[in-house]
Amino acid sequence: MRKRFHKSFEELVKENKQEIMQDQKAIIQIEKKIDEKYNSRDLQKA
Repeated sequence: MRKRFHKSFEELVKENKQEIMQDQKAIIQIEKKIDEKYNSRDLQKA
């Protein structure tokens, strides 16, 4: 049972790898935007 689940999970990862990579790029862009907002806030306080 466990092996079957693990194998199906591996298959899902392979099938969705491209989407996962795109999501990762989107997450990185969002993190950069958040960092920019916080940095500009810190500059305004100083």
